Amino acid sequence: MAENKEEDVNLGANKYRETQPLGTAAQTDKDYKEPPPAPLFEPGELSSWSFYRAGIAEFMATFLFLYITILTVMGLKRSDSLCSSVGVQGVAWAFGGMIFALVYCTAGISGGHINPAVTFGLFLARKLSLTRAVFYIVMQCLGAICGAGVVKGFMVGPYERLQGGANFVNPGYTKGDGLGAEIIGTFVLVYTVFSATDAKRSARDSHVPILAPLPIGFAVFLVHLATIPITGTGINPARSLGAAIIYNKDEAWDDHWIFWVGPFIGAALAAVYHQIIIRAIPFKSSRS
Repeated sequence: MAENKEEDVNLGANKYRETQPLGTAAQTDKDYKEPPPAPLFEPGELSSWSFYRAGIAEFMATFLFLYITILTVMGLKRSDSLCSSVGVQGVAWAFGGMIFALVYCTAGISGGHINPAVTFGLFLARKLSLTRAVFYIVMQCLGAICGAGVVKGFMVGPYERLQGGANFVNPGYTKGDGLGAEIIGTFVLVYTVFSATDAKRSARDSHVPILAPLPIGFAVFLVHLATIPITGTGINPARSLGAAIIYNKDEAWDDHWIFWVGPFIGAALAAVYHQIIIRAIPFKSSRS
């Protein structure tokens, strides 16, 4: 019996040649099978409690996200100097840290999107149905509005004076600059989401699902560091919409289209790049 076990161990240890490229050990048809694409419409979802539970989770996550992050922005703008506040780095950490925590908390319930651009990118990749995608986006926007509204309730005067954490293109930059920053920033985020949640990587490396929230939150942190001086960093249409509706001044609406068009373009590009270039899924389908 012991000899058989030892033989099994040796067989497993030598199953693949040393010359095989790193990271491809489990990328065989025997070890992994591509999941079928989600249907465009799935009427059965509407009668499932898990569907509505997931929407509520998206609402609460986006509510908490806006509450913490907009309060952090307000704290920065109220300070006399950056040295007496958390600074731009602190704001970036607030956004990235909240995404890390909230994705960790909600990934098993709704997937932890917390962002219409992420939902849109995953929908284009056929990871969820149109029904669920629309429901998520509506709940995310409602959560963002409520989160920004609670912040305004705490500090009505300062909220108005400090522009309510709304996104707009900062002086010295053109609308094209702002649009480009939003496209590239969202591409970084959504590409990270695809890579961190890739089912094939999860099948190969058991630690990937556990660590997935970390690179996603870190990507949000880095994008904020880079683009806060340009647009205040949107990369999340719900975040921009919630702040704009509660602040409700012309300057918040003049550039608002940038914070929907840019993230949706960036998400679409990330979905195409990951699914067609990195994973080559259409070519696999044609071969099969």
